Parts: sequence; C-alpha cells; structure tokens
Amino acid sequence: MDAKRQVEAVVNDANCAGLNEREKAILSYAKMLTENPSSISTKEIELLRIHGLNDLAIHDLVSIVGYFAFVNRIADGLGVKLEDA
Repeated sequence: MDAKRQVEAVVNDANCAGLNEREKAILSYAKMLTENPSSISTKEIELLRIHGLNDLAIHDLVSIVGYFAFVNRIADGLGVKLEDA
C-alpha cells in the first residue's frame, strides 16, 4: 500500500489499515492526547512501554503531538489557508 492510501486508510479506520499493534497503540495515544489530554494516565503510558516505547520515544511522541497542536492553532488563529497542491 502506498503512503497516501495508508494515510487515508488510517484516517478512515486505523484498525483496518494494516497497522501492527505498536502502531495502533501510538495512534490511540496520540488521538487521546489530542482530543482529551487530561485523560492521560499512567495506564496509557504503560501501554506504550508494553509496545516497546522507551521514555525518550514517549517524550518524542508527546512532543510531536503537542507541536502539531500548537502549529495548527497558530495557523487557525491567523486565518492561514492551505494552498492547492
């Protein structure tokens, strides 16, 4: 599956996108952190560790999710519009 189709599949239904359990856990955590960050508990972090993420990888995941949220809010707040590809 090419990258564009896999992204579309993940957006439509991550469980049917051919992802492994580690990738599903990462996406689930990122979604939770984006939509309801106060709901994150040690349980979710431990699940990431079970799937092979160490502290640095978890830090990087949180940083990337947070960065995208930050940049999108700046762009939205300034009324930035995407150019046609």
